[in-house]
Amino acid sequence: MAHSQISTLVTTLARTLSTGLCLASSATCTRGKSLGAALVAVSVCLHAGANAAELEPPVSPLVEQFWQAADDAARANAAQALLATEPAVRDLFRQLAGGVLHRANAPTGVVLGSRQSKSGLEMRYAILVPDTYDSTRRYPIEFILHGGVGRPAWGEDEEFWRGGYESLASEDRITVVPAAWRDAMWWQDEQAENLPAILRRVKRDYNVDDNRVTLTGVSDGGTGAYFFAFKQPTPWAAFLPYIGNAAVLRNPQSGGGYRLYFENLRDKPLYIVNGENDPLYPAASIQPFVDVLGEAKVNYQYTVIEGGGHNLNWMPEYAERIEFFKRAYPRDALPDVLQWVADRTDAYNRNHWLVVDTRSEFGRPAVITASRDQNTFSVDTSGVDKFTLLLSPSEIDFDAPITVVVNGEEKFSARVEERAETLLKWAQRDLDRLMLFSAELPITLSGETAN
Repeated sequence: MAHSQISTLVTTLARTLSTGLCLASSATCTRGKSLGAALVAVSVCLHAGANAAELEPPVSPLVEQFWQAADDAARANAAQALLATEPAVRDLFRQLAGGVLHRANAPTGVVLGSRQSKSGLEMRYAILVPDTYDSTRRYPIEFILHGGVGRPAWGEDEEFWRGGYESLASEDRITVVPAAWRDAMWWQDEQAENLPAILRRVKRDYNVDDNRVTLTGVSDGGTGAYFFAFKQPTPWAAFLPYIGNAAVLRNPQSGGGYRLYFENLRDKPLYIVNGENDPLYPAASIQPFVDVLGEAKVNYQYTVIEGGGHNLNWMPEYAERIEFFKRAYPRDALPDVLQWVADRTDAYNRNHWLVVDTRSEFGRPAVITASRDQNTFSVDTSGVDKFTLLLSPSEIDFDAPITVVVNGEEKFSARVEERAETLLKWAQRDLDRLMLFSAELPITLSGETAN
């Protein structure tokens, strides 16, 4: 890309962001990152693209084997082969960031697949790939979660979407339709492990835009979208729950029984739709939840369909503004500020580069807010004994000391060593070229912090 084109694009972005984005025809204006942060991110990306031939080493066959491995075992073997070459960490980072995950000749149309869960359940899914799919172009991904999860397991010849897969297909994105049923509801651990695993499989086969992966749900699927927003937001750009109800997640009889922490919703936008006359979840019953979203300063839009029932009859009228919402909010892979509340540390304890490792008191949730300003992290915690900061060369200057201030007290100030093992560990876990971490910095509040 020519320098003049880059300048024009950055200037256009500046004008767009300086005016602000207000998508709300129904209640709440959106809130975005600062203009400066957005411009820095775009400038870095464009600069990297413009000078890729000068700055990036050629991608080695071992890196390609790592990204394109058929399964986790093969990828682990490829990681060991890479480590045996003793690569320079920064060169490996550049190669991973510039590598190709997908294969060139993946099938198009309706592609059916399945995977086995850790408990032995067959987790089926359908991938809807445009007939015009071009493997040189990065595609947005939309996961769509269906309703009716109280039913028995799906039969071999049954479609998971009652309107048929073709009704969901689009030429400008790849759509993923997983299956849920009474033994594996959207808000249970089986699915919390399943959806990210399916996403990794899609990335293995298709050219995916890592920052444009959205999660849409309908009815019980809308409730499922709320679950992932509350508990597991890292891979997703935005959540779109339609005719669902987050209160279902609180009810143990529904397979949930979760405490809901609204702080966990602050980092990702929500597009919520409910019908005024919905016999299951009328809009009036959802309003108290929406009011709390506003009090918690969550970035959301709420639309009430006048006279609407428990259906999607309104969808054609709102399709254009929904697509605008998705385009307006790509994921920020490495946000400057994160907050998280965790009542478990074996799961649901991570938000992007922030991981809660240990709570200080049993029965009390761990509450943490962390902000990053260049190499300085300011962290406020409650109920946290240990947490880990994941450090990316995209944001951190590893030639300078890193400082961590917790609850007003400096807990760490030193240089941190990058490790190829760490880089490959998180690359294998996330399969995300825009979110690569070359160091972990654990902070223990009750004792010494080790690098």
